[in-house]
Amino acid sequence: MDTLEARWSLLEPHVVMVGPDDDRPRPAVLLFHGCGGLRSHLPRYAEAAKAAGWRAFIVDSYGPRGWNRAFTLTTVCTGLVLRGYERAGDVLAAIKGVSQRPDVDPTKIALGGWSHGGWSIMEMMSEDPQPGRMGVANPGDADLSGVRAVWLAYAYVGAWAFNRMKPWRHAPRVLAMTARRDHLTTVRNAERVNTMIRSCGAEVESWVAEGTHAFDEPTNNGPMRHDPEVTLEALRRFTDFLKTTAAVA
Repeated sequence: MDTLEARWSLLEPHVVMVGPDDDRPRPAVLLFHGCGGLRSHLPRYAEAAKAAGWRAFIVDSYGPRGWNRAFTLTTVCTGLVLRGYERAGDVLAAIKGVSQRPDVDPTKIALGGWSHGGWSIMEMMSEDPQPGRMGVANPGDADLSGVRAVWLAYAYVGAWAFNRMKPWRHAPRVLAMTARRDHLTTVRNAERVNTMIRSCGAEVESWVAEGTHAFDEPTNNGPMRHDPEVTLEALRRFTDFLKTTAAVA
């Protein structure tokens, strides 16, 4: 089983940093893709973070494992491998690794997760960090005190997310974006989860976007439809969320 340090060594060569061209410590947002892997919408969010003065780190969970999109669509997206509570180790390792960079302010970290990435963040927030949990040997060595905010984009809160109603152990600011026509959850189910997170002491802003699951991905697949206008609104809200977080953190 990986330690956090070993997991970060695996992930780091596949992480893309987008940010201002300087070496000053800046707030950092870590972006975690959905079950279909890296798509072209995450770099747009990274550029929005850069424009807000943040460093964005796009974390690829599949490249280090040698997995291609065809494989992950048929295995990760169907829940056969790398469920959220297992990928939570990637989130912890990235928090620890990025926080140690000299060009990052470790007291101002945000996490952003899309679908499966959001599920993984939520599992990390709710799981007891005992040795061996979340797929890593030393999960308790990741300091969450600098994690000030979480952006959840149509996070998976369906049947496989067994811990979706489990209380969080850390209470950052949260912007929870739910898609009105999401085929993987109802708005009611998502709002139940949001209410639970609020009960843990977190400030939770809930936005029901008028689109389908993955509406900000530039593709149409099954019940999922790209909506350029709603995507622009999501990017605007993401930018405002980071700016507000930096101001109050």
